[in-house]
Amino acid sequence: MNLFKSLLVVLMILLNFAFAQPSFADKPKVSKNPDYVEVTKAIKALSKAKEAKTLNETVTPEEIQQKIDELTFQKYALETGINWGQCTNQTGKTIAVYGKDPSQEQDDDALYDNGLYFLADGQSTRNEWDCDGFYLPNDATIASSSSDGQAKESPGPVAVKIADGSHLVIKTNPDTAAIELNVPNAKVVKAKEVKWFIPNVSQAFIDTRVPNVPTSENS
Repeated sequence: MNLFKSLLVVLMILLNFAFAQPSFADKPKVSKNPDYVEVTKAIKALSKAKEAKTLNETVTPEEIQQKIDELTFQKYALETGINWGQCTNQTGKTIAVYGKDPSQEQDDDALYDNGLYFLADGQSTRNEWDCDGFYLPNDATIASSSSDGQAKESPGPVAVKIADGSHLVIKTNPDTAAIELNVPNAKVVKAKEVKWFIPNVSQAFIDTRVPNVPTSENS
């Protein structure tokens, strides 16, 4: 009888592994995540630029190392399974942000990969609501940096993408009025480069929109 019970327990364990294995096999690897790929590329590019000393006079090795450290932390966040980003608006105006509509996440026929929402000044998108980035109007400019740490400015209309695990803080420079970001690897993209809705409108038009994004205040 004891032998029969032992064999039964072993059989149950084997059956459990037989059914559970496909779920392990189907689990996506973090190395396949587009955000993980972009973060890894940015770290390599910055490290290469620092080692080759190809930075301009306005960027110091210490500043580059800080960006590398920030990106390394983002990489760690992705490796530990954080699959959403957060956006905070400190521009003094309403901004438009991109995020996924849960009802359309599995809709292969959707015209766009995400929706365009409006975030009021002083607000942050809600925890676990995935903010993928924000929209830059046609009369605005963003101050950003390239993969080698070189400073540059990009005019709108464009979209700015962030990696999962990032907390993007969007500010306005009081002297230049350019939009400034705290995330070192934010990616500027144009309408034909991504399946996002990137309209050609001004900040004045964005200011007329009613804030409707899920925020930490209305969660």
